[in-house]
Amino acid sequence: MTRLQLHWQILIAMILAVIAGFATGMDAGIAGVTFYSIYEFIGGLFLNALKMLIVPLITASIITGVAAIGTGDGFGRLGTKTVIYYFATSLLAILTGLFFVNLITPGIVDGVPAGSLMGLEADVSNIVNNAQGRGASDFFTVFERMLPPNIFKAAADGQMLGIIVFSLIFAYYMVRIPEKYASVMTDFWQAMMHIMLKITELVMKFAPIGVFALVAKVVASTGFSAIVPLASFAATVFLALLVHTIITLPLLLTFVGRVHPLRHFQAMFPAMMMAFSTSSSAATLPVTLDCVEKRAGVSNRVSSFVLPLGATINMDGTALYECVAVIFIAQAYGIDLSLGLQFLIVTTALLTSVGVAGVPAASLVAIVVILAAAGLPAEGIGLILAVDRILDMCRTTVNIFSDSCGAVIIARSEGEQGVLEKVPAS
Repeated sequence: MTRLQLHWQILIAMILAVIAGFATGMDAGIAGVTFYSIYEFIGGLFLNALKMLIVPLITASIITGVAAIGTGDGFGRLGTKTVIYYFATSLLAILTGLFFVNLITPGIVDGVPAGSLMGLEADVSNIVNNAQGRGASDFFTVFERMLPPNIFKAAADGQMLGIIVFSLIFAYYMVRIPEKYASVMTDFWQAMMHIMLKITELVMKFAPIGVFALVAKVVASTGFSAIVPLASFAATVFLALLVHTIITLPLLLTFVGRVHPLRHFQAMFPAMMMAFSTSSSAATLPVTLDCVEKRAGVSNRVSSFVLPLGATINMDGTALYECVAVIFIAQAYGIDLSLGLQFLIVTTALLTSVGVAGVPAASLVAIVVILAAAGLPAEGIGLILAVDRILDMCRTTVNIFSDSCGAVIIARSEGEQGVLEKVPAS
């Protein structure tokens, strides 16, 4: 018997959750236990499982990704171009998301924070004070957090900026020690990465149950009033992703890569469809390599270096989504974000997107990190889970398209001829 794919399971869970939450409300129960408390308990377990993955998953992902660059020419001309491109496009994506989420304000409904419509129960006054305490001063102290005096305490406290910077430095020097030691460390972190991906897969197998509980809890306490802000949030993310894909990246292809953007869209269509259906940059990588080399005409020398690295550290769509999601949650709590706090969110989104594994829903882990950095409760992630899967499909498509644009632009900068000179065969 064929098993339903995860996104269909989650979609069915969402539909059942709406029905169950509306039918049970907050008071119905069995044997003295309310269904609402059951939803709350199961949803809390799912959130705890996501939090459990944060430190090892992001640390292993960053170290293995940076170590893949290697030594010698790895950090030479080609490596420098690749890293600059990836960070630049991720920053542009985040700023696009920041613009639209401030313009549309999906977390505000008729001038009122949407939290009351979506079943937020946290003490808003404490959250506001916590967030305001992380305002303008964090413009400077964010750099202090990058170098924590105790890396293990930073990990225990969830201060991921320090973990990310330490991981980057660790990986850089890990491949510059004697080979007999470097190989041991490389094997260890690659094994750690594979283990964490397996654990992430295990947790995501329970995602339909977790989504059911979290959505049912919201519907049970609010009815259908949560639909309006959620639809507005999804539309904001989709619009920002669309602008980045059809305006920002094509402009880079045209003026930096000096190639025709439409031809590149045609060349990458199979890989984009694969990314949309799997929601996994890693799973799409073989198709991406094939499209970039055979349909776009990029050499194996460039594609084999740029694309595997991009599947690990280049997450334009993910970075954009993280930024919009965190600010949407802040708006829903009624928090007026200062420029300093928005700078902190942008910086953290940029750095955590580097450490997001190229598997479905891995960005949820990074969003928990950013919520903590901004002084917001992790429970706020429950607001977006109902639409996360379809947006995951969209942002993964943007991720791999940006990777492919990077391969083309870097190949052209290296003087390669024949890149996208012909219309790709259908």
